[in-house]
Amino acid sequence: MHVFGLECDAGAAGLTLAIDLARWAVVLNSGENMNTQEQLRLCALLFVAFLAACGPRDEAPPLPRPVLTVTETRPVSETWPIRISANGDIAAWQEAVIGADVQSLRLTEVRADVGDAVTAGQILAVFDDEPVKIEIAQARAALAQARAAVDAARENARRARELRGSGALSEQLVTQYLSTEQSTQAQSAAAKAALAAQELRLARTRVRAPDDGVISARNATVGAVFGPGSELFRLIRRGRLEWRAELTEAELERLAPGAPARLALADGRTVTGAVRMVAPTVDARTRTGLAYVDLPPEAALRPGMFVRGAFDLGGSPALTVPLQAVLMREAFSYVFRLEADGTVRQVKVATGRRMQERIEITAGLEADARIVVAGAGFLNDGDAVRVEPAAPSPSGGEAD
Repeated sequence: MHVFGLECDAGAAGLTLAIDLARWAVVLNSGENMNTQEQLRLCALLFVAFLAACGPRDEAPPLPRPVLTVTETRPVSETWPIRISANGDIAAWQEAVIGADVQSLRLTEVRADVGDAVTAGQILAVFDDEPVKIEIAQARAALAQARAAVDAARENARRARELRGSGALSEQLVTQYLSTEQSTQAQSAAAKAALAAQELRLARTRVRAPDDGVISARNATVGAVFGPGSELFRLIRRGRLEWRAELTEAELERLAPGAPARLALADGRTVTGAVRMVAPTVDARTRTGLAYVDLPPEAALRPGMFVRGAFDLGGSPALTVPLQAVLMREAFSYVFRLEADGTVRQVKVATGRRMQERIEITAGLEADARIVVAGAGFLNDGDAVRVEPAAPSPSGGEAD
């Protein structure tokens, strides 16, 4: 009912009020029982009552206007590999130090350089052997002299034994001949040993590789005089390299010899290896230990390289969403969940592994939730959105 531009309540109270107003209007029109002042007062009271029962029409609040068009998806349950990521250095499996084993000899020739692949017994450097050859000649002469003395002493001792007891030689002289025989034999043995020592010294003027491998360092310089034990070369034995991955205490417990490892090189290539040994100790300061991974021969690998890699430990179920749907705000991860009324709610979640363009949600999100993908970065909690569905795209790559 509209009166004076106002709409009255259409219920029983509004109908009763309309009837009373009509009745009083008849009385006012007659004007028989009231004077003009009383009629005006009564009209004012009726008008106030009318306003109390009638009023502006209440309308339902309008729906929030969408602020952005977004796409939606739902989490996907998949089986993802379990991997432990690690960093570490590339190092030689075993590095042999090749040193000088002669004294006061000049280096005359260097036949190997850094990066050369060598075989066991190959000559790497040569020292001047002329002084050693002279000493060998002297040792051979001394040995010949000692052998001649042995022959003479042996003959004298034979005669002394034959004449012992005949009275031709005194017992003292017989004993002297026998002692001379023994001493000359000892002198001959010493001369023979001295010759062998000089011949060994001559052999050591040729520096040889102790094993197959690759030369990793060279200090040998032609013309230099090195003392015994001075380092000339370093050799990576058999060319074998290993990755020394740094892991925490808990991660070390999950590894075992033979576990596969995968290294990512700077040029984008991937190198695979296997755990050879897990270190039995942990650094007391950093609380980290080493896992030693055998690597195949690879031209791109160099000792001293810092490489990132991962260990494969099987697979496990994972609830995953597109990486684009997860936002980082104030050091926490959030997704926007779509509500039934067309608005979004910001939900805090915990994340886990990553695989290409998807990420694992470990807590905070239901498996059947509808979440925003495209446009999530522009939303705030409670915003109204217009939704365009987007099909989920499970991944098949590698988890981090």
